[in-house]
Amino acid sequence: MADASSAADDRDDDVDGRLRVHRDAIDVLDREILARLNERAVHAQAIGALKAGSRSVAYRPDREANVLARLCESNGGPLSDAAIVGVFRQVMSACLALEQKLRIAYLGPAGTFSHAAVGRHFGQFVDALPFATIDEIFRAGESGRADYVVVPVENSTEGAVGRTLDLMYSTELSICGEIKLRVQQNLLSNAGSLAHIAKVYSHAQSLAQCAQWLARHLPAAQRIPVSSNAEAARLASRESDAGAIAGEIAASIYGVAVLAPHIEDEPNNTTRFWVLGHQSVPPSGHDETSLVMSAINRPGAMHALLEPFARHGVSMTRIESRPARTGLWEYLFYVDILGHREDPIVAAALAELSAKASFLKLLGSYPADRLLPEHARDLRTGNDAAAVGR
Repeated sequence: MADASSAADDRDDDVDGRLRVHRDAIDVLDREILARLNERAVHAQAIGALKAGSRSVAYRPDREANVLARLCESNGGPLSDAAIVGVFRQVMSACLALEQKLRIAYLGPAGTFSHAAVGRHFGQFVDALPFATIDEIFRAGESGRADYVVVPVENSTEGAVGRTLDLMYSTELSICGEIKLRVQQNLLSNAGSLAHIAKVYSHAQSLAQCAQWLARHLPAAQRIPVSSNAEAARLASRESDAGAIAGEIAASIYGVAVLAPHIEDEPNNTTRFWVLGHQSVPPSGHDETSLVMSAINRPGAMHALLEPFARHGVSMTRIESRPARTGLWEYLFYVDILGHREDPIVAAALAELSAKASFLKLLGSYPADRLLPEHARDLRTGNDAAAVGR
């Protein structure tokens, strides 16, 4: 027995010794990383000083997109590209805050998918400003109360957000970027187990998106629609027999445990957001362009508008019609195409289109969000009331 105990002690000492080697190495690397981060921050401060008094903007989505793309291309692991993007997004956010702490308007309250989209795109070192309606968000951006705004534009299962499209027709704001966020619904509750849950709060659309899971696991629980999933989390935090369908960000904000993760019936449900501001974004090399146009009311008019894209080899990724509100049965067409307005083939197609359309407005060219599947899984997102922004 003594020999066995002695051998075990020797093995433990050997493991401790090897652990110490790795931990000592990590300590050295951490000091080096800290020094390099502060060196990067000094350069960011210098850039801010050089920009002071000029028309240069602090936020450069084209530059950020290129930085993240190069880092992923250079990544040899074992960290995933998703982890690299997550870490460097926060580094860039902290450094940008040394130049200018951005004010970002979003569809609140805190804990919504829109809130999570702000964190995903801008990092945590910004002033996130919640607003109650999409109209208020646009006004915040137009008036200068916010430097940029984040608005939902479409959901992969629910379709387009009509109010966002309607306001894009007349706003002076331009699209600077996009965010694609996976909708991950969670059952939050402090009840301790499913057996103790008598009611579930959530927005009506989120309840619908989890209907099959609720039918299987909580068939007797009352389903109570509320204004947002963040509000659902707040209510569930105060009641011992209540649950809420919301995201992990709401769980953290309102102090509710995640009792069952990822309960959505459609696992690939994704919401797309636009980042709007007062700037034109240079090409990043992987861009999209959005526009709105109308056709003269005559046979073949719509074909004539789409034909320039085909002739010049420009890929159209989305077209959405909305009532024009200028006359009965008149429509506006919202179109997304691949490429930047300054790309030669896109510029040629748009020039031809402008001569044919009765109305044409470019909404912006911006870096496309290349959502990584593993990135979507790693995100700790919040949940919108309608899964399209709230």
